[in-house]
Amino acid sequence: MYMQIAKEEVTVIERVATTPDWYEPYRISQAIRAGGFIYVSGQAGIDEQGRTVPGGFMEQGRRAFQNVQRVLEAAGADLTDVVKIGIFVRDMAADLDGVIRLREEFLSEPYPADTLLEVSSLAQPDWRIEVEAVAIERTAR
Repeated sequence: MYMQIAKEEVTVIERVATTPDWYEPYRISQAIRAGGFIYVSGQAGIDEQGRTVPGGFMEQGRRAFQNVQRVLEAAGADLTDVVKIGIFVRDMAADLDGVIRLREEFLSEPYPADTLLEVSSLAQPDWRIEVEAVAIERTAR
């Protein structure tokens, strides 16, 4: 836990992680809790050992959203607390319909603000989707 002091206000910055924490070797926090929000780092379609899940875009996408949910649960929140989501895909033309299905499957009204971007690559060459999120802390509501 870290504290920053500015103008007599104290903002607590707390690292959030699951067990196992597959991001620890890379010095990345799975999420940070600060200022009433939970900032979830990009989650890919990987299993608990950090291996890409078998299958296509939908299998990776489901697992990426499940990983976001897992990190949120470690912070005491869930997908209904998400206020902003970022979805990064490798092939928009091929996977846009899948993204829409994933949104329907995992997100509910009021839908979070959303950014969808096509990117030339992700951290691993076999990753097809990565999902990041910002959620409001339940105690901050």
